[in-house]
Amino acid sequence: MSAWHVNLITLFPDMFPATLGQSLSGKALERGDWSYACINPRDFTEDVHKTVDDTPYGGGAGMVLRADILEKAHLSIKKPGRKIYMSPRGKVLNQALVKELCAEESLTILCGRYEGVDQRFLDAHGYEEISIGDYVLSGGEPAAM
Repeated sequence: MSAWHVNLITLFPDMFPATLGQSLSGKALERGDWSYACINPRDFTEDVHKTVDDTPYGGGAGMVLRADILEKAHLSIKKPGRKIYMSPRGKVLNQALVKELCAEESLTILCGRYEGVDQRFLDAHGYEEISIGDYVLSGGEPAAM
């Protein structure tokens, strides 16, 4: 069996090395038991400001991550495996689900920002919504860690 791999689609890739490189996860990284890659949607923008957000399609408050930019980021991943979107409205993460996710060869975790993600993207690519609890964080990164 090959090493477990996680793709993290995040606007803040610099948040991950300090946390994931420590303690047991860091030791497992060093041994090659698992690996991760951060994919920054801003790398797939075409404007000078690297804009990744827009008003929700169909209306609503706030800003969401744009489907077209996320599409490019998603398609850059060779083996996305099971696709997860960290969301406060998702299925609550528990030990049984953790075991299930660890049995996958690879995962792609989308870390949301702003008011969330354009729902059309999630639907088009079959992302599952998973929550770490009944509260709201500043973004999906802390939940993904």
